[in-house]
Amino acid sequence: MTPPIRRTSRLRQRVMAALCAAALAAPTATVPARAQNQLPALGDSASESFGIGTERKVGDQIMREVRRDPDYSDDPVLLEYLQGLFQPLVASARQRGEIGAELDQRFAFEPFLVRDRSVNAFALPGGYIGVHLGLIGMTATRDELASVLAHELSHVTQRHIARNIANSSRQSLIGAVAMILGVLAASRADSMDAANAVITGSQAATIQGQLNFSRDMEREADRIGFAIMTGAGFAPDGMADMFEKLAHSSRLNDSGNFPYLRSHPLTTERIGEARARLGTAARTAPPSVLEHSAARARARVLMDMRAVALRRLQPLDGDTTDVPVADQLLAAYQSALASTLLRDWPRADAALAKAQALVQGSPRSDARAQRAVALLTVQSMLERGDAARAAAAFKPHAGEVSRPVALLGARIALVRGDEAGLKRTAEDLQTWVSGRPQDAEAWSLLAQTWNRLGHGLRALRAEAEARFALGDLAGASDRLRAGQRLARSGAAPDFIEASVIDARLRDVDAERRRLFVEAREQGG
Repeated sequence: MTPPIRRTSRLRQRVMAALCAAALAAPTATVPARAQNQLPALGDSASESFGIGTERKVGDQIMREVRRDPDYSDDPVLLEYLQGLFQPLVASARQRGEIGAELDQRFAFEPFLVRDRSVNAFALPGGYIGVHLGLIGMTATRDELASVLAHELSHVTQRHIARNIANSSRQSLIGAVAMILGVLAASRADSMDAANAVITGSQAATIQGQLNFSRDMEREADRIGFAIMTGAGFAPDGMADMFEKLAHSSRLNDSGNFPYLRSHPLTTERIGEARARLGTAARTAPPSVLEHSAARARARVLMDMRAVALRRLQPLDGDTTDVPVADQLLAAYQSALASTLLRDWPRADAALAKAQALVQGSPRSDARAQRAVALLTVQSMLERGDAARAAAAFKPHAGEVSRPVALLGARIALVRGDEAGLKRTAEDLQTWVSGRPQDAEAWSLLAQTWNRLGHGLRALRAEAEARFALGDLAGASDRLRAGQRLARSGAAPDFIEASVIDARLRDVDAERRRLFVEAREQGG
């Protein structure tokens, strides 16, 4: 699925423009006559004209734009939860043979979060899958969310985007060049009105139609996605439940909040097929419902952080004793996080106490739900600068190797400010980023830590790596050059770090030149 034309955000403008550019850059192929009536196989020239390497390159280009967009969300807690659902699906697809050796090696298979209230998810070239926070917020179970992820993963494994682009006539896309340039210029200038005016034209509608998936592709993604999700251990009724929920919600409220249905049109046939598959699928034991409630609550808060929206969530944890425990936790977590962001500490403490009581006293709770509330408690205490209470809530999870724990541990050290703790944090973060160089937030925290320790040169290098991870190559180059100036001034005598900065600047500048040449060739 591709982001829709209607209610276009700046992030979706960038994705649309990059996808259009990819279609224009794809080599022209002679489509076999039979491909006019049915989907081409992966070996057909229609697929080969937009090869795996090209598709990944295009996906990387899009993600460089996406990661710099304000609507891109890198929330460690929610992203960890999403990865916990997505990676078993990828493993299941591998086991089923849906992911071949070359695809496995070249594609990213990486989900990412979009701060948007609408119910949507979309596959991008190269194995990237975007998930709107609004989608997470409306799913009742992890199985419903997994069904959407499995469906989008199937679009990736079956290379539906490449097949659509390859089947498009190159000539029919030439007229979109002006639109692409206009959208990119408007979005980079932060001109929403100008971008919307460009993208709502007839040329944009043509591109959108070519990038949406066909009915046969949708049914293929349903069938393969169902097998993938059940093979990964998710409840088989998750897909049918999700379809029915989407259909029901869109009938009640056709206000544009369900763009998923515009590019993934639901039919009674697709819903019926999803229900029919349940007869042969194995059932699984129910997972932690409360952990998903916490994820839903977090998504609902973060998808709209305007003060007026946060205040609407605060009183939802009132008298909820007559509703299921999962809904009670949903309300309490929402209120606690919203109150924390509003810096309403008494209200935050009251909601946190409710959430803690629910996950500790409910027979349906488990360690994952308790951990979710503990990490929220740490976040709330850090927001108010209370390092002691943050450390107390963090202590049971301090030895855990995970991204949320690593980043929260670093924040605690920064609030405490003691030199020994900062040195340990610098060492831990350095180890973390050495194995995860694309973690921009970890690099940023490492930069803050080195600054607090008085290592300005190392801090500048870490800032540069954070910019590079976000796709901001110009910003990375700027920070590295600042590091060179500092090293030459003699104020920071760290010869090893200075050598690393020189080498990284050469690498970054070489990458900038390569991308410039690619862009010029595509434009020519």
